[in-house]
Amino acid sequence: MRRDRLSGWRRVATAAWSAPDNPQFFGAIDIEAAAVLEFIERARAAGRQVTPTHLVGRAVARALAAVPDVNVRIVRGRVIPNPTVDVFFVVAIDGNKSLSGVKVERADAKNVYEIATELATRARLLKEGKDKDFSKAKLFMDGLPWPLPRFAIRFASWLAGDRGMSIRTLGITPRPFGSAMVTSVGMFGLPVGFAPLSPMYRMPILVAVAEIVEKPVAVDGRVVTRWMLPIGGTFDHRYFDGWHIAELLKPFREYLANPGNFEPAPGGGE
Repeated sequence: MRRDRLSGWRRVATAAWSAPDNPQFFGAIDIEAAAVLEFIERARAAGRQVTPTHLVGRAVARALAAVPDVNVRIVRGRVIPNPTVDVFFVVAIDGNKSLSGVKVERADAKNVYEIATELATRARLLKEGKDKDFSKAKLFMDGLPWPLPRFAIRFASWLAGDRGMSIRTLGITPRPFGSAMVTSVGMFGLPVGFAPLSPMYRMPILVAVAEIVEKPVAVDGRVVTRWMLPIGGTFDHRYFDGWHIAELLKPFREYLANPGNFEPAPGGGE
């Protein structure tokens, strides 16, 4: 067998990088947003502060409930089903200079108004510094000299994420990042975005909701403009085959195509 010596860029690249060991892959989709915008307008007219991020989070929860094979954790090569479908919503705090988040438990069983209300209430506590669990964890991490935060995060991830245990004195709850994560990049005016899956998350899906924009699209052979909702997804390949993605997209698309079909009227009770 002939063996040639690497040269040029391939030689430089081989010296610069190790072999790939990151299981992340990425995907993007544009959702026609007419029904989303109409639903939001009706909800806000009824006093419900619903956003595209709330609707996407609800769609993610429905998809996970429909494909329970993905609502799991992988621990030491074993697949452990999560007891509930929980969605973690990233929240900007400190004047949008820092990030935290809120885990909405049993998001598949709550309507979008309940999710929006819960997020608004708990996000306000975070921004005002009144969330006790977050304050405990932040105070602890801020007080550790480097490199102790790295070891603290690994230990907390193992205990809370893998073992499903809590560390009450530090404000850390079991499975703190839930089954999936949703973040808004549209609030920063980004047309599309992808976010990294941190090893500490211990969950396989991170969905980035971009800004709704008017785009040219092809309809029946004609180019027309439509309001589109771009969504970027980051996935952990250890949890997914292509089949899983296809199955998740069915209920996800179905919900966002017409959220009103799946939610109570905004003027009714929660």
